[in-house]
Amino acid sequence: QLQLVESGGGLVEPGGSLRLSCTTSLFSLDSSVIGWFRQAPGKEREGVACINSEDTSTDYADSVKGRFTISRDSARNTIYLQMNDLKPGDTAIYYCAADLFKRCLLDPLYGSWGKGTQVTVSS
Repeated sequence: QLQLVESGGGLVEPGGSLRLSCTTSLFSLDSSVIGWFRQAPGKEREGVACINSEDTSTDYADSVKGRFTISRDSARNTIYLQMNDLKPGDTAIYYCAADLFKRCLLDPLYGSWGKGTQVTVSS
């Protein structure tokens, strides 16, 4: 069920940065845990980062720790994924997902998804 909208993807050189956004007009994201996932061609969808609803604590995949940051903007009902020092291996379609879990997960078990935004890292 597609209820979220991602934006901000594009083509960037290695070492560059992008900021992805995830929003919806259907419900408040403040009460949801949010996850960012990615899927490269021929690979399974993998969790990249997630943020909890109550304390805004976060979790990251080891492959992106120190480079990616997930954050909330409650006024804009938007979740961001700031991606720095991008590498060719980060190339994928990036999806955001929402659910009402008690704690966020890096597993793709969420009920609400967007259609994704393409991120390509290449020189």
